[in-house]
Amino acid sequence: MGSIMTGDIKNIDGIILTPLKVIDVHGGNVLHGMKRSDPGYLGFGEAYFSIVESGAIKAWKRHKLMTLNLIVCSGGVRFVMYDNRQDLASENMFQEVILSNENYCRLTIPPMVWFGFQGIRSETNMLLNIVDIEHSPEEIDRLNLNEINYNWERV
Repeated sequence: MGSIMTGDIKNIDGIILTPLKVIDVHGGNVLHGMKRSDPGYLGFGEAYFSIVESGAIKAWKRHKLMTLNLIVCSGGVRFVMYDNRQDLASENMFQEVILSNENYCRLTIPPMVWFGFQGIRSETNMLLNIVDIEHSPEEIDRLNLNEINYNWERV
């Protein structure tokens, strides 16, 4: 597959950014993740943690069926989404979101949206992904980093 052309950075159809509660508790805060009544919850398939080394870029992939619910529980992670779904207002658009303790939110990514992410802190960058179906390699498409033209160096 050749290089996919870049588009504008805007809000992509189906992407949900949900601010999450941090409950101040003596001895350490409680960080809310997700409940079944939350936007983006479509059922439970599995939950897993990923560590992203500082500066490391993990891109590009999209899920054909899976909806992702991403929460950064340590450090900071930049997420970049690219929409090449045809006949949508967000076709050929990018959206960038940085999640961290300072921006404690849940990022919901629907099926068929390309995404990648980058660790942006020197400490451990860790995310939790709560998905609606179990992982299956058959429902994932992947591209090399340079196949979607995006400037990961921008701040």
